[in-house]
Amino acid sequence: MAAMWVGWFADVGQWFSDQGLDFHTLLTFVLMGFLTMVSRSFFFIPDGEWTLPRWAQRGLYYAPIAALTAVVVPEVVLTRGHFIQTWEDARLVAMAAGAAYFFWRKGQGQAVLGTIVVGMSVYLPLHLGLGW
Repeated sequence: MAAMWVGWFADVGQWFSDQGLDFHTLLTFVLMGFLTMVSRSFFFIPDGEWTLPRWAQRGLYYAPIAALTAVVVPEVVLTRGHFIQTWEDARLVAMAAGAAYFFWRKGQGQAVLGTIVVGMSVYLPLHLGLGW
């Protein structure tokens, strides 16, 4: 029985080698998966209900817009890792139009969706039509 398992592990090891993977890469994947599972299961371990501190709850309120900003701003102000050099860029005009719409509609519902729609409706004609 032990010889069968040894042979199976040898075959699997050969297959990983043929795919360009080594033992350390496989071990890294397995350990990362295990750590992810353990860290996500901490919410199921406590016996009683727990609450976040007030400061953490306030911080989570701003998390979605902070994440969106972290993704969008580098795409607007950078080209191939360098700051844009001219004002004649469709991204800047679309950003200004989107920001103007957001501040105009702030507090009236669906401001984020409208901001995206207005920004893209300004960006696409400038980028595709004028080649900015």
